[in-house]
Formats: sequence, C-alpha cells, structure tokens
Amino acid sequence: MTSSRFTPLYAARAVFDAVLFALALAVSFEIRFEWSVPPEMVERFVRSVSLVVAIEYLLLLALGVHRFSWRFVGLREVIRILVAGMISTTLLITVRLVASFDAFESIRDWVLVPLGVLLINGMLAFLLTVGARVMRRIVAEQIGRSRHTRQGDNVPTILIGAGQAGVLVAKEIHARPDLGIKPVAFVDDDRSKIGSVIHGLSVIGTTEQLADLAPRLGVREAIITIANASGKEMRRIVSACEVARLQARTIPGLYEILEGKVALSFRKVAIEDLLRREPVVLENESIAGVVDGRTVLVTGAGGSIGSELCRQLCRFNPGRLVLFERTENALFSIHRELQGRFPKCDIQPIIGDITDEARLEAVFGEHSPAVVFHAAAHKHVPMMEWNPGEAIKNNVFGTKKLADTAAAHNVERFIMISTDKAINPTSVMGATKRAAELYVQALAQRSSTRFVTVRFGNVLDSAGSVVPIFREQIAKGGPVTVTHPEMTRYFMTIPEASQLVLQAASMGDGGEIFILDMGEPVKIVDLARDLITLSGLRPDDDIAIEFVGLPLAKSSSKSCRPMAKMPTKRGIRRSSWDASKGSNGDTCWKS
Repeated sequence: MTSSRFTPLYAARAVFDAVLFALALAVSFEIRFEWSVPPEMVERFVRSVSLVVAIEYLLLLALGVHRFSWRFVGLREVIRILVAGMISTTLLITVRLVASFDAFESIRDWVLVPLGVLLINGMLAFLLTVGARVMRRIVAEQIGRSRHTRQGDNVPTILIGAGQAGVLVAKEIHARPDLGIKPVAFVDDDRSKIGSVIHGLSVIGTTEQLADLAPRLGVREAIITIANASGKEMRRIVSACEVARLQARTIPGLYEILEGKVALSFRKVAIEDLLRREPVVLENESIAGVVDGRTVLVTGAGGSIGSELCRQLCRFNPGRLVLFERTENALFSIHRELQGRFPKCDIQPIIGDITDEARLEAVFGEHSPAVVFHAAAHKHVPMMEWNPGEAIKNNVFGTKKLADTAAAHNVERFIMISTDKAINPTSVMGATKRAAELYVQALAQRSSTRFVTVRFGNVLDSAGSVVPIFREQIAKGGPVTVTHPEMTRYFMTIPEASQLVLQAASMGDGGEIFILDMGEPVKIVDLARDLITLSGLRPDDDIAIEFVGLPLAKSSSKSCRPMAKMPTKRGIRRSSWDASKGSNGDTCWKS
C-alpha cells in the first residue's frame, strides 16, 4: 500500500510549503536591508535558500505537520507549526554561529546568513504557513455554507450553556444555515462568563433572566447545551424556558457523544424511529382510478388522520376536494397548507357538523361528492367515559346522518374510519364506533353506495395519542407516566393509516371491514424509553418513568388475527398483501 505522504495531494502541499519558505526568506532579506539588498547579499540568498527551505520543511515532516488537514486547521495544528518554526530557526542560527569559526570556512558562503534575516524569516515562515492553511479553511467553510442554504427565515435562538458543548453547537449552527437556527446569544449560570464573547456570540445573562431577555432579543427557541446536566438541573432550565415562552431543545451529553452512544443532532424524533418495524407502504396503482378527476369529501379534515388523508388525496388529482370540518382553526390550517402545496387542486373548505342534517344536505347537494371519507369522530377513551351522551350523538347519530345522506345522493363509495377498540368493546368510545360500524354494514346491504369500514390501531403522534403526551412530559423534565409495565399496543403511523384508508377505498365491494396487521405489539414502557433516548436523554437517569395503574376502561389492543387466506379480489395485484379473516369475521390486510 502506498504511503499517504507520497500521494499527489501531499506532494502539492510540499511544493506549496517550499515556495512559501523561499518567499519568506526573500522578504526577510528585503526587510533586513530596508528593501535595498546589496549584490553580495543577493548571492548569499541564492546560495542559502535551498538549505533553509530543506531544514524548515524537514522539521514540519518530523513533527507530522504534513499530515494535518488544512480544511480543519485549529489551535493544535498552529501550535505544532510554531514549535517546528522555533526549532528550525534555532537550528539555522546555531549553524550560522558555528560557521563563523575558521574551521568551517568551506561552507561559510552557503550558511553565513545575517542573524536578523534568520529571525525575521522564522516569524514570516510561521505566518505564511499558518495563513495558507487558515485561508483554505475559510474558503472551504464558505463553500460548505453555500451548499447548505435555506429558504425562509431562521428561528432566533438562544443557547443555554456557554461551555465546551455550547462552542460545538455554535460552530455547527454557523456551518449549517440549513438547520434553520439563528443563534442570538448565550446565557450561562456562571456569572464570571457574562460579558464574554464565544464564537461570535455574547454571554448576556443567566437562565433566571430568560423571561426578561427573550422578548427583548425576539428569540423563540432555546437550545440547552450543557454537557451531562442532571435531571433536576434540566427540569429547572426547561421550567425557565416555559416561563419565557421558549420552545426548548437539548443535545446529548459530551461523554455520550464521545462514547458513541448517541449522535449530536438537533432533529426532532421521527415517529418511524418508534415503530420498531419498517413502515408499510401500500399499493397505490388502483387508488388513482377512484380519486382522479372526481369530487371527494373528507369529514374531520382538520384532524390528525383527516388532514394527512387530504394530503395523500391531493397526490391523486381529485377534481375537487371538499374539506368538511367543524373546527374553524383546524380547517383554516389544513386549507392554507394544501393550497400552498397543491395550487392546481380545487379545494373547498366547508365549516359544518356531521350531526347537522340540513348542513349535510346542502353540502352534498352543492358538491355531489363521488367518494366520502368519514374521519370525524370523538375518539378519546377517558373523555368519552365522562361524556357518553356526546359520544353517542357524534359517533353514532352523526355517522348515521352522514351515511344516510351519502346513500340518498348516490355517493359511489363511503369509507368510514373506525378503531380496533370496536372489537369486543369495553369502553363508551369503542361501543359507539362498533354501533356505527354495524349501521354502515347494514346500510351497505340495501344501498348502491359501497360502504367500507377501516379500523385503526393506535396511531402514533395523532392528537391525544401517547406520543404527544410523552413528549410533553419529557419537555417538562418528567416523569413519563405509563399505566402498567406489561401493557402492549399495536401501532401504526399517520401516513400508514391514511394509505390504508385509500387502499380500502379502491378494494372494497361494500360491507367489509379492513384492518392493517401491524406485526408484533409494542410495550408502552419500551415506547417511552425509545422516545426518551431519541430525545437525547437517559431513561430513569434524566427522565423518570412511573407506573400509575390501570386505565379507566380497558379496551382491546388486538387489531387483527390473521386466519385462512381469501382469494384475490377484483384482479388487484397483491405482491405484499394477503387477505384473511379477523377474529370476528373482519377482512384483514397483512403486511
């Protein structure tokens, strides 16, 4: 194997350094003789330059300076270059003094360089050598920054902790404008640091002053850059950020980074990280035939599932997408987003309630939807236990009115979103969804509309699900509360849920219930530990996990029990899907 010191890159660097050393010696003669070098000294320069350059470069080789990357030159490399320069200058002066004796008269013409020239040369050689490397680093960093451009405004951010980790974070943010972070200043509880400037950022106060500093500086986020902060200290800082109305983010401890346990990152936890399996991607070939060019209505369009369903639908070019939602702010948000992302799509925002029969008649009469996706529902189990009347009103009678209206207006397909808690229901929410399922199935027997039901398991990161609750508890410093150490659930992501709905719409003949087989169940406590770890913290050390007992009403977490295979229907290719029967006769699709 060829040694790295003989590569073309090292050869080019060696030539460049040699030219710098020769230039330093020439300028040293000029400075020493005030830019009027006598002819005999010009001859002395010509004779001595090769020896001076050779000694200086050999010292760089001896100290390993040639192996240092110019792109990442720092204080350590500068010190090594300084040492090499001091040794070479000392050696050259020693040779010069020794050559003044008569015994060395034969080499005197080659090494008898004025001492002033040698001293000036030592300083110039150091400055030129370091300067060349620093310029290389500056150019590389500017090129790197230009590659990581970002559209839009960066978020004004304050860094908490002006120590070693803070310096690392400040450097990374400066080099990566695409992170969307605009560092404004440091705060640190060490008052001796206040007033100092670190990597271009001033230390302006302590964490106790965050509430006063944040509005004055216009910051909206805080990054906690304290290495190995204790859980108690982290909770105190997060509390101070909450008082200052700052969104707080943190980084792993330096020892964890060095030990390779975690990576230094500012990204938020990806939901797929918690899934413990590969996300399911359904077949989309037949979906376009259902949606393309047709009017599609989505109820609950501003909710977690409804909004993602609308995003997926826009990809298949519906003739018109009607967003039916009773919450004004949620409707405004999803309508604005879809208009920005899909400007060519005809999107109609409609404020309405599925329990309002007159409103339903007016909307269906005006828009004549061909496909209806019913995602509007009350879904929170404990809340429905406290408000059973509203659960029945919305989930049962609202679904009935919507389904009856769809059948009366000859809607081609009606896809209802249900829950796995409707299997042997033990809660008000599960019972109301099961009642809605039964009504839709019964209506499918006497209507030309194809009524299909899709059951979900626990949808990660949907509103009110366990992940946002855990995130909130982690942000507050814990504890994360879990009902029981052995409690398990099947999980799916919001995109998976939305794709399942679309797939069911293209496959259903009417009366079926489709359920995604989500693999093996996941322990809730393992999910909590994963989320804590992926947030850059340590379970049980930084964030405590507490078991708080069984929930108000247990509900089945069994989403599907695959049984005997059913034949492929309607000629749809299912290379990665098998039809099977669930535990109560439901049609299941197994990944």
